[in-house]
Amino acid sequence: MGSELYDTTTGTVLWGLANPGWLGKAWTTRKGLRPLHLTEDERSGKTGRVKARRLLRTPAWSPFLRGIEPYHELLTTIRHSVAHQDAILPFAYDWRLPVATNALELATAARDHLEQWRRHPAHAAARKHRVDEREGRLVFIAHSMGGLLTQAALALGPDGDLAADTRGVMTLGTPFQGAVMAAAILNTGQGAPLPLPHGKLRTLASTMPGVHDLLPRFPCLDEGLTVRRLAPADVADLGGDKDLAVQSQAFHDRLRGHALPGHRAVVGVSQRTLQSMTLEDGVVTGFEHAFREHTDGELMRDAHGVPRRFPVGGDGTVHKESAARTRTVIPLALQHGALATGDAAMEAVTSFLEEDEHLGPDQAASGLGLTVPDFVTPGTTWEIQVTGTDDPAGITCTVTGTDGGFTKPARLYADEDDALTARIQVPDAGLYRVTVEADGPTPLTQLVLAGPEEDDSDEE
Repeated sequence: MGSELYDTTTGTVLWGLANPGWLGKAWTTRKGLRPLHLTEDERSGKTGRVKARRLLRTPAWSPFLRGIEPYHELLTTIRHSVAHQDAILPFAYDWRLPVATNALELATAARDHLEQWRRHPAHAAARKHRVDEREGRLVFIAHSMGGLLTQAALALGPDGDLAADTRGVMTLGTPFQGAVMAAAILNTGQGAPLPLPHGKLRTLASTMPGVHDLLPRFPCLDEGLTVRRLAPADVADLGGDKDLAVQSQAFHDRLRGHALPGHRAVVGVSQRTLQSMTLEDGVVTGFEHAFREHTDGELMRDAHGVPRRFPVGGDGTVHKESAARTRTVIPLALQHGALATGDAAMEAVTSFLEEDEHLGPDQAASGLGLTVPDFVTPGTTWEIQVTGTDDPAGITCTVTGTDGGFTKPARLYADEDDALTARIQVPDAGLYRVTVEADGPTPLTQLVLAGPEEDDSDEE
């Protein structure tokens, strides 16, 4: 959801306005997200109504996914490491559509961009400073779903030479094996009351191939003495679309086994992250532990034959083992959105682009985790939890409005073993950023949306 979407038929921006007030209207009014729903024409492949004009320029928010930070810090970092700003191509895409559809556009855009850069005067000058005066090649820096697009563009795109013309790929929190969070989004509210924004996301997500491409493909469905992968029938049972699940499974089957050239993964750690689930009577219950298999595909079990549980952790959205395709990873204690903004992540990007010897950046907040609600009500007390320590010394927590109109410190106190808690209220509806600072170069951050309580008369 990091790209601004524009409706070509109405001339309106559907996602990504500069005014923070648009978020509240999008998530708490009846028609706020309706134009984002895929039409029958779009599902059949007739796209073009919605265009991705550019990357987000202001923070955004979604239930479950919480904060969606803009990419200006990432772009600024990259500009400092290239020969000329024309060497950079920001690639926005319609994230509602299948990964495969967007990957074809990425492959075409990457080839055109490389050919244009190789004809650029700055390219000729830069070659004189490279070993053997080598020609410029592609480097992909991809956050979240963007890593899946990159993998598909290089492996399945029409340009068979694109991978050979790629020096490296850095992924930031990419769910290569999917995320249980996607199943939770599609299942939101099944058998339970829910805030209005969560119901609106479920309604939207059920029409989106892009969400189905993010469903978990590792053994995550806990059935007691067995743990298995989700099948299309399970996706339909939990509230998704069976046909979209079948199409997504076929896409990932084609993608399996295709390695990324020069791949280095930045992986979020230490954050509470859904890693497995149960599915009973159509209701998903998520858990913060994973299961592992031996090399022969058999589950690891204890002495009593019960599947072993491993609290792997992750970035709050993607668990560590899904984001790490190989053992060459950079672990950072950051939330999913901050993996494309934090200082430590930016150091990793700079090192990768400049081809310096890679020793890994300093980690953020030394193993601290941050947990906050994704949606709160103004004037109502809610909790911030910092995990990984029970000592508040040297740790500060602040809540600020993204519009700059509100700042308030939150006092942390020891609430349980290896955790700190703060309780706070915000006065008005809007988007707020929780920041936790400790020893280390990069603070932990997460976005929280404040809005009115559920209004049954306003549901879609």
